[in-house]
Amino acid sequence: MKTLKLRIKDKHSKVLNQLASAVNFVWNYVNDLCFKHLQRTGNFFSAFDIAKYTAGASKAGLHLHSQTIQAITEELVLRRKQFKKAKLNWRVSNPKSPKKSLGWIPFKKTAIKYQNGQVKYGNHWFSLWDSYGLNQYNVKTGAFVQDSRNRWYVCLVVDNAAKVQSKGTESVGIDLGLKDFATLSNGQKIESQHTYRKYEQKLGIAQRARNKKRVKAIHAKIKQIRNNHLHQESTKLVKNYAAIFVGNVNAKSLAKTKLAKSVLDAGWTLFRTLLKYKCENAGVWFEEVNESYTTQTCSCCGSRDSSPKGRAGLGIREWTCVQCGTLHDRDINAAKNILALGHERLVEGILALGY
Repeated sequence: MKTLKLRIKDKHSKVLNQLASAVNFVWNYVNDLCFKHLQRTGNFFSAFDIAKYTAGASKAGLHLHSQTIQAITEELVLRRKQFKKAKLNWRVSNPKSPKKSLGWIPFKKTAIKYQNGQVKYGNHWFSLWDSYGLNQYNVKTGAFVQDSRNRWYVCLVVDNAAKVQSKGTESVGIDLGLKDFATLSNGQKIESQHTYRKYEQKLGIAQRARNKKRVKAIHAKIKQIRNNHLHQESTKLVKNYAAIFVGNVNAKSLAKTKLAKSVLDAGWTLFRTLLKYKCENAGVWFEEVNESYTTQTCSCCGSRDSSPKGRAGLGIREWTCVQCGTLHDRDINAAKNILALGHERLVEGILALGY
């Protein structure tokens, strides 16, 4: 399964906004219906139970496909179970409200049709920029979604996406960092983009001027540049290596420190997510390993006697092991230790399969 995201042309925004408002109406109706039923009976409604209360809504004047109404109820029931809540938040359609919900119009395969660079939903044809060639794919389900700049996209889940072929025969360990975004066990380093830092001054000017439109545009540009960089680097790694091992650095904890801006700007969590699903698609072995003490342990002899430790040692980028005399680059040494840990995990997995 793979999700394709394509931009809908802006001339269709008015129609999509109206459909999104109808989706919010259905969500709020079902949300209230389920909560009142729970208060009366002490039981939760299932998606099947809700269906009889929404049957005929399309014929009664609600301009939504019946499959969309079904998808809304299924999503609400799923999220209610996930978050263990009796009632979920209301979806707000008022564009002036600070709590406005971004547009969302889910659908199933039978509700959408593609032809000549357009997708048909209900009685509407929506033009888009087809960068994938949708005729080649078998669409399973999807949704129209809106971003913070009020631009609309169609996200399509397909099950026959072409697989990336990996040409690599070697394995690699990856140490994620801030000075350099990633350091590989073979000595190669991937530079950090520092995208937020580059646009921080412009963002500050727009925020002080209370120019919300400009603020959203800058945030969108930062996100786009960061995501593009992460996609490019993750794809290169998947194509060039047969096994990838990466440290499980805790971005959430570090985001609560003075390093928060740099940590969030780096996008470590997204990078690992991209690596994971791309490795699965290409048949590359992927593993996250515990990176504790990887910067302090000599990758040659395993000694920790002379390595830099603690916050005070963060500025020391090179050190020499007193036991074996090896001169280490701090990040490359950590990447080599991550690779060694990955090989240990790999061997243990193979043995486990043998029993």
